[in-house]
Amino acid sequence: MPTSRRKFIKISALGLGGLAATGGAMNLMGMNPLLDAAVKENVARKLSRTPTYCEVCFWKCAGWVYTDEQQNITKILGNDDDPHCNGRLCPRGTGGIGMYTDEDRLKTPLIRSIVNGEETFREVSWEEALDLIASKFTEVREKYGPESFALLKHGSPGKHLEHLFKAYGSDTIAEPAYAQCRGPRETGFALTFGSWVGSPEPTDIRDTECLVLIGSHIGENMHNTQVQEMSDAIDRGATIITVDPRLSTAASKSDHWLPIKPGTDMALLLAWMHVLIYEDLYNKDYVEKYTTGFNKLKEHVRTCTPEWAYAITTIEPEVIRKTARAMAAAAPATIVHPGRHVTWYGDDAQRARAVAMLNGLLGSWGNRGGFYFKEGLKVPKYPHPEYPKPKWGWEAIGEKYPYAQMGITQELIKATIESEHNEHPIKAWMVAGTNLTQSLPQQEKTIEAINNLDFLVVVDTMPMDITGYADVVLPECTYLERYDGIRSAPNRNPSIAVRIPAVKPKYQSKPAWWISKQIGERLGLGAYFDYDDYEEVIEWQLKQLGTSLEEMKKIGVKNFERTSGPLYLKEDQDHEFFTSSGKVEFYSKDLKSKGFDPMPVYTPHPEPPEGYYRLNYGRSPVHTFSRTINNPNLSALKDENTLWVHPKVARIRGLQKTQEVWLKNQDGVVSDFPIKVRVTERIRWDSVYMYHGFGHANKKLSRAFGKGASDSQLITRTAVDPLMGGTGLRGNFVTILTEDPHKNSVI
Repeated sequence: MPTSRRKFIKISALGLGGLAATGGAMNLMGMNPLLDAAVKENVARKLSRTPTYCEVCFWKCAGWVYTDEQQNITKILGNDDDPHCNGRLCPRGTGGIGMYTDEDRLKTPLIRSIVNGEETFREVSWEEALDLIASKFTEVREKYGPESFALLKHGSPGKHLEHLFKAYGSDTIAEPAYAQCRGPRETGFALTFGSWVGSPEPTDIRDTECLVLIGSHIGENMHNTQVQEMSDAIDRGATIITVDPRLSTAASKSDHWLPIKPGTDMALLLAWMHVLIYEDLYNKDYVEKYTTGFNKLKEHVRTCTPEWAYAITTIEPEVIRKTARAMAAAAPATIVHPGRHVTWYGDDAQRARAVAMLNGLLGSWGNRGGFYFKEGLKVPKYPHPEYPKPKWGWEAIGEKYPYAQMGITQELIKATIESEHNEHPIKAWMVAGTNLTQSLPQQEKTIEAINNLDFLVVVDTMPMDITGYADVVLPECTYLERYDGIRSAPNRNPSIAVRIPAVKPKYQSKPAWWISKQIGERLGLGAYFDYDDYEEVIEWQLKQLGTSLEEMKKIGVKNFERTSGPLYLKEDQDHEFFTSSGKVEFYSKDLKSKGFDPMPVYTPHPEPPEGYYRLNYGRSPVHTFSRTINNPNLSALKDENTLWVHPKVARIRGLQKTQEVWLKNQDGVVSDFPIKVRVTERIRWDSVYMYHGFGHANKKLSRAFGKGASDSQLITRTAVDPLMGGTGLRGNFVTILTEDPHKNSVI
């Protein structure tokens, strides 16, 4: 154990002084084509513009940042040539200016110190902070090996720091976006089609005739292109089927809403496959030409009738048949959406595989209106020496999960908690762009791991909760103030976008590329950072791609022609999938060889105890996780979450609209802050629902502190996916307290 245990310190006014910049109110005109055109014309005459791509979410829509002569950012608008947004930004994108103007943001490096016997943070120079960090990198390398320094990251800053860590000799790297979000679907689709889904998803919604959303909330997750294409699909008369225990925004626009009993999605998927096969509705030509294992699948789902599924899901047999027939009638222009946040119950990779197999039966993969063949442009890597080979890293830590393809955050947490059998001890962390105490379940385990660290450095733009546990806090500048890597994401056609600083970094904040370079040079790794400014890297890469920084500053986005072949399969075209058989695999010999079920199997999941309700959570359309709750523009639109409660439950428990309540989970954990009740028939009686990311405990987040309750705090039980280590989070239950359980304590 370390000699002293680290305690949470709320970052005070110390180190956060300075004048707060003012910013205009957020404007949603980007969603109105007529007003948008008028504003763009007016802005273009009076203001200068700089290209960027958004950092508020992973969709990374390209846009233009408009500044006046005094270098004040006035507005952010979408880039008309960008396939990610088609010139239209969502509320988060237009509200991104709030990240820049937020007076609560971190302003100067801070170091944990003892002042008058009390732990606090003191302001320091960048020199002092970076020297200390470099000394700790050296100390860890000499005592334990570089592998014992771990990076937990998210977003663009993580790419720069990942380069630093690999140059240093550590591949002990993970991010919550894999094991707590999308990882299982990548495994499930890779096992079936031989391809990750990726981001943006190659869903051909603009041409679909039937869109099936099962645990996917388009319109609330605000994945820009998909929201636009779904709106157009609805206008065209496409059939929308939504499976959700809650009447989500998407469900309210659907032809069929299936309010499924939570935890039973696998049974519905198997029943749909039963109907397609035994009513002879599947895509016979596609199945015969491109798939393997059909006969085994047919036998596998023989008893999975709609009547069988009804007893499990509470969805009536005729509804199951009717929706399966609607899918078949539109096929192959049918999409059973793979979803995004798919870590639910521990069998998530197999459930994702069932979604993929259903698409295979419909012939959706590779056909118009289903899934197109995406194509991206590979950005050449700026020259640097080969990375040293670590003795161990994320793969060794997660070796018991054979299908893991990225670091598993929870396994890094476990490796940080000391034990006598720990073969891969982690002694230090760098955390960048992710608020771990909100983004990870089992907060007590995260805090236990932090208390076992010899050193913790946090890089962030805001004083998020995780900063309170750091030894060193580094203020990163926002995406509007820095260069970052070239955005190149697979789509219908390849495209690239650049992020150019529109203004100089505020206060003493710095970009992650600069932080990485400074630490690297102090470690003797200067050869890996052979440039003075990251602008040089981008300029070199763009020249290799046949363009220039000068051109990209003018256009922001550059689109390229496809070179890999057609967007869809041609009639009777031979095609080899990237699976071991070269075909779409309904029956997986690879899974069988490793001791797993070769086809998905329904397994019952835990039910709520008496007096408890399943805790469901999701996304507010104006926020990204917990990172934007304090944004002055976005908090003005949504400053707290509410608890969705069915009227039946409200009557039984005597709850009233807007009443403040507290939540207690099955393990006795009680929410720090109250949450207001929303009585609505849009939620099943056996569940409650709340938006994720609220309930911050750091008072320095002046708009976010104490607003609503934190779902993360209440997620203390997880179900781990045996294939790839994904952390199932939806097996938690809460009861509702009407009296303040903290009235005699101070939070």
